[in-house]
Amino acid sequence: MSASRPNPWLALTGVAIASFLGCIDFTIVNTALPALSGELGIALDQAQWLITVFVMALSAFMVSAGRLADLFGRRRVMLIAMALFGLASLAAGLSHSLAALVFWRVIQGLSCAVLYTASTAIVGNAFDEARRGRAIGLLFSANGLGLAIGPVAGGLLVASLGWRWVFLLNVPLIIVGLLLCWRHVRESAAEGPVQRLDLPGLALLGLTLPLWVLLLVQGGSWGWGSPLALGVLALALVLSGLLLWVERRVTAPLLRFDFLARPAFTGACLATGGLAFFYCPAFLLMPLYLQEVRGLGSASVGLLLLPTTAVLALLSPWAGRWADRHGTRPVLLAGFALLTASALLQANFQGFSSWTLVIAAFALMGAGWACILGPSTVAAIGAVSTADAGVAMGMSWTLHNLAGALGLALTAALFQQVGGALLPGYHGTMVLLTGASAVVLLLLLLLPRGARVVTSVA
Repeated sequence: MSASRPNPWLALTGVAIASFLGCIDFTIVNTALPALSGELGIALDQAQWLITVFVMALSAFMVSAGRLADLFGRRRVMLIAMALFGLASLAAGLSHSLAALVFWRVIQGLSCAVLYTASTAIVGNAFDEARRGRAIGLLFSANGLGLAIGPVAGGLLVASLGWRWVFLLNVPLIIVGLLLCWRHVRESAAEGPVQRLDLPGLALLGLTLPLWVLLLVQGGSWGWGSPLALGVLALALVLSGLLLWVERRVTAPLLRFDFLARPAFTGACLATGGLAFFYCPAFLLMPLYLQEVRGLGSASVGLLLLPTTAVLALLSPWAGRWADRHGTRPVLLAGFALLTASALLQANFQGFSSWTLVIAAFALMGAGWACILGPSTVAAIGAVSTADAGVAMGMSWTLHNLAGALGLALTAALFQQVGGALLPGYHGTMVLLTGASAVVLLLLLLLPRGARVVTSVA
């Protein structure tokens, strides 16, 4: 493939399609669970495992996917992942049993780990430094839109075509993305001699992270003091200790703990973790408030969530350009200030709150999300060398997923404290998110100024 012929904007389009599908798959399946469980004759709590195993597989493979892409070529690994994602989507849409669906959801989770981690490094490699922030902003506009519209799109697909199309619609779209990437993405990988893959670290990480996700997701329903929850906690702690011991002794570790000594990378991880901790509970509760407290139907709920999704999509490229010109630090600070304001407003929602207030709070969340999602990724990969971009993305997104699971677990605990009452639980969660966003904002302010200039992946 000639180096002069690939078009970087078409490469971005192909990568964005794949990454968008990976992100929308994170949230779209939730709305299909009632219809799916009814047709297959399974209990809804059994169907919930389709969400849990996806997150477990995604979290388990995130860092490993980044390392494999760095070692063996990001284009090559990305194309394989896209093909696997398409195959898994087709097979899931044609499945007739829970066991088959669970298997293919695991494959989707593993392939999405690559779509998340390799995509940013590929786009960063395709553009020069002056345009990189804008390009990554556009990529994360697609990512954020995928995360945000998943529940709405899922509801429309299930209502019009049936639950199977939540999976089947991925197939033609991923084919388009794959063809664009095949033609326009340049190969890139770690420079210098190829290091050995850290197989012990890969195996231990693949066992440890799913246990933590499983505990955070299922601990509340098991009972935090139950023998099962305590057993999983004990095993997760033992494996975590063994993982740390191994990673400190191998010559080419999978986990680069030295990255955490760099203010730029630490700030990026704080930002992406703080964002997931916010939006996972918020985007779960916002539709419930509109449906259960305000009595709106599905179509009206989708329209009222548009201020979040539309502002996110529109502002993400602008946030990328702002990061190009001024560094990521002021953009991230603005993002958490906006999230804090949004949560503070939502903490005061009542059954009679004005729609102007509701729309303003939702729009502020979209603006904050836009200021954090792309710039935090630019910060993570800009804090390391090109050779380590994939593993840096993997570590950052792993923390993102774990923080999101933690936010959901704490939200569930808050709802248990108020007896499941929606409005008190909503208020308590928003107070928690106000405080958490303010704390992240303060921590970012306290980081050394070295965290400020972070716009290059090289």
